Amino acid sequence: MSNSLTNVMDKILARGLMTLREAAIMPRLVNVDYNANEAKQFGDTIDVPKPAAQVASSVVAGVQGSATPASKTPGKVQVPMDQWKTTDFHLTDKDMVEVDRNRHFLPMQTAEAARVLANTADTYIHGKYTGVYGYVGTAGVVPFSSVATATGARVVLNEQLAPMSERRIVMDPTAEGQALQLAAYSDVSQTQDRPVKIEGEIGRKFGFDHFMSQNVLTHTAGTRASARVASTTAAGASSIDLKAAASAAVGTIVVGDVFTIAGQAQTYAAQNTVSLVSALTKVAVSIKPGLSAIASANAVVQIKRSHVVNLAFNKNAFAFVTRPLADGERVETANAVIRQLTDDVTGITLRLELVRQRKQMAWEFDHLYGGALVRPEFAARIAG
Repeated sequence: MSNSLTNVMDKILARGLMTLREAAIMPRLVNVDYNANEAKQFGDTIDVPKPAAQVASSVVAGVQGSATPASKTPGKVQVPMDQWKTTDFHLTDKDMVEVDRNRHFLPMQTAEAARVLANTADTYIHGKYTGVYGYVGTAGVVPFSSVATATGARVVLNEQLAPMSERRIVMDPTAEGQALQLAAYSDVSQTQDRPVKIEGEIGRKFGFDHFMSQNVLTHTAGTRASARVASTTAAGASSIDLKAAASAAVGTIVVGDVFTIAGQAQTYAAQNTVSLVSALTKVAVSIKPGLSAIASANAVVQIKRSHVVNLAFNKNAFAFVTRPLADGERVETANAVIRQLTDDVTGITLRLELVRQRKQMAWEFDHLYGGALVRPEFAARIAG
């Protein structure tokens, strides 16, 4: 293929990647430290380390010196490269001429192709919320009617020992609209922050960088609003047996449901879907985190209803990993030219492929990635 056409490809790829960067919210906010230039294929896994718990002990001086240090084996979370997304688009001859001549021009359809990939990756990361058990707000009620929303999220993250730095809040458009009405967020006389009034950008408030995303998800809760603990369960357990309340109808608890147990302040997130059929039949529900205290038999369990999952988190709560699909930036075959480029902000590697078909040229973007909730204790839901 001609140098002119390959030059156009390079320009489209670079400008498409810039568009993707602007549209992708979550990939800019979570941990992307494990991205690399090593080529991977769909189905591969990347190991993200998770530190082992440490214990401080008192020093006892002695002739023999200190005792042999106990070995520490860090854990790991395997991130599957299970997302391989592509989208195609078409360019006219005029479009290609404009791309080559105008350094800022990107055809609208090409920009839309890059945006849909960004939105898909964004939604994918948001979908990892099901293991997040920290919870503030009220299901079905738009948050940020007061600053108690932000300060409440701060309290939860502090209690869960999340690092103080690199904290973010990502909210849906309705929550952002509510927050912008708060004097503590937008009143220049209180904040000295003019961009909030002028651009509608909240920025950093109460220890969080604030962002709006149209890709915030809504959790649809199961049909069970309450249940009871079936049998006394020890603190630390990662599973608890539940049963329906007497005379209650059949109902479900689904993955991602958040619930409380009478007598405990801790909130828990269900990690499997179950049906509660009667007060005589118990079912095992896997939970995050492990029980913070003994759960007594017949203690009432209250399950949060469906809610918008706005998120407050430290960057290391989530990991997002993207890898190139082939080694090298350029590949050429008999009927195809392939270019790929990695964004140094989001870490996303975007590939552009140009294939000659019958009487036409086919253009395609694609990229490979995966993600995981690595440290659920570093995140909290802000229900809406």
